[in-house]
Amino acid sequence: MSGTSVEAAKVVLITGASSGIGKTCAYRMASRGWRVFGTQRQPVPAEGRPFEMIAMDVDDDESVRQGVAAVLAKAGRIDAVVNNAGFALMGAVEDTTIAEAKAQLETNFFGVLRVCRAVLPTLREQKHGAIINISSLSGIQGLPFSGLYSASKFALEGVSESLRLETMRFGIRVTLVEPGDFRTEMPIRRRVAAAAETHDAYASEFVRFKLKQDQDEASADEPHAVALLVERLCSHPRPKMRYSVGMLGQRIVVPLKRFLPQRAYEWLLCRVIGL
Repeated sequence: MSGTSVEAAKVVLITGASSGIGKTCAYRMASRGWRVFGTQRQPVPAEGRPFEMIAMDVDDDESVRQGVAAVLAKAGRIDAVVNNAGFALMGAVEDTTIAEAKAQLETNFFGVLRVCRAVLPTLREQKHGAIINISSLSGIQGLPFSGLYSASKFALEGVSESLRLETMRFGIRVTLVEPGDFRTEMPIRRRVAAAAETHDAYASEFVRFKLKQDQDEASADEPHAVALLVERLCSHPRPKMRYSVGMLGQRIVVPLKRFLPQRAYEWLLCRVIGL
């Protein structure tokens, strides 16, 4: 690990590290001398990884408790936590059932809340630690056919702001990272509301939007820029509240939302996303 002993290495817990942004962050931080514990729902063999995978289902209180306890038993401390586990649900708001909506919030919001609550006693006792919550550009602008995904990230943004203020006196640094589109397994793992492609009121526009979304993600960069940012923030002594990362054409919509009239902003956003 870049000449750093396991005993001296700082410890980071990364949820959802089996693929995509989480996996890329895990490899990056391991290469920089961190002792990395990644999580996924089912334990897997090491398979030559430079980091350890542990079982954790962020939807389950006991699984999260046991996962955090396992890291503490092995490493004795946790210096940083990257809350990355999540999934994207697509479909019109009207087509999304309450059960589908609850599943989206269960993982993307309550999953992060569970992990934060499980690690905070240790971070407070240590008087230091970083919590990096992976949000999305969709967490600061609602997109069509992604209403519940946006809702989960909006909620994450709000609770992160509160948590930052509550814990800064304990030396805990809470930060949001807001990626745009990157080339990951997201299109394969994305869930679609059951009625999304059959409801005549929305089906044709939804199919066109989903195709454009899949194409944009397939042509995007791999998430190395996210991993570089996360690795830097885990050691940053005074990070800002939020950092966006990704294609400028997507990120530019965020500051424009603050300054453009609503109708002008909506027109521009529709042009960007192909509606």
